[in-house]
Amino acid sequence: MTSVERSALATRALGEEASLNGPDNDKAFTGSIAAIYEEYLVPLIFEPYAVDLAHRLAASRPLTRVLELAAGTGVATRQLACVLPESVSIVATDLNQAMLDLADAIGTARPVRWRQADIQQLPFRDRQFDAVVCQFGFMFLADKAAAFREAYRVVRPGGVLVFSVWDRIEENEFADVVTTALGAHFPEDPPRFLARTPHGYHDLAEVTRDVRAGGFRGPLEVSTVASRSRAASARVSAVAYCHGTPLRNEIEARAESRLGEATDIAARAIARRFGSGVVDGKIQAHVVTAVR
Repeated sequence: MTSVERSALATRALGEEASLNGPDNDKAFTGSIAAIYEEYLVPLIFEPYAVDLAHRLAASRPLTRVLELAAGTGVATRQLACVLPESVSIVATDLNQAMLDLADAIGTARPVRWRQADIQQLPFRDRQFDAVVCQFGFMFLADKAAAFREAYRVVRPGGVLVFSVWDRIEENEFADVVTTALGAHFPEDPPRFLARTPHGYHDLAEVTRDVRAGGFRGPLEVSTVASRSRAASARVSAVAYCHGTPLRNEIEARAESRLGEATDIAARAIARRFGSGVVDGKIQAHVVTAVR
């Protein structure tokens, strides 16, 4: 599937991009954001952690049924389908149907069941899964403890929840540079999506409290995993963040015509820091394993 076909599929699914701003709209991966997210952002920051999550789960315990939350365009799902035995069934969910449509169109190495679902109101029976996994999804939720309670409800006793959250934005260099550059350009109302939401849930004490409040009383393990984010150019990295995340909604809320201008500013800032050719920056996340 070409990038043009992906963009058309996503746009048909949910129509034109929303020009929205603020935390209530941070989950709005609408319109062509899904296609750009898959083409640019997935290889930039998500693939290393998808590989880590799949192998971490495969090594944890015998499995029969796995539920994935906030699957997005399927980057972790594809790894799970490759790493887990074919006897293990995988159900992959996301709130945004456009993301699931694209994930389904890209496909997996073996059959996966795709289903639209809200993490805070899962449409599954109690104790139905051996494992629940979620790559970079819990940060988007207002009531995180409620979401952990739902994960606890659907996982069987002795089952496991494995999830990842980004570390603070200062440990994620491209996101930090983009946020700082756009903040200076829009000083009266800086777009703060990246700092507020993807990188806003990094306090491990808070994460642990929420997991325990969700009901998980078994062993809890936290690993802080650093990796590298690489792109062919500063421009590619800038497009990934400015066009492939709800940061786009914040920029367009100021004026739709300013998206290109903001992308240019972000690209120049990345180039000043990392060079004009291939760019390479640090990324860092926390991976949490909780046993019911």
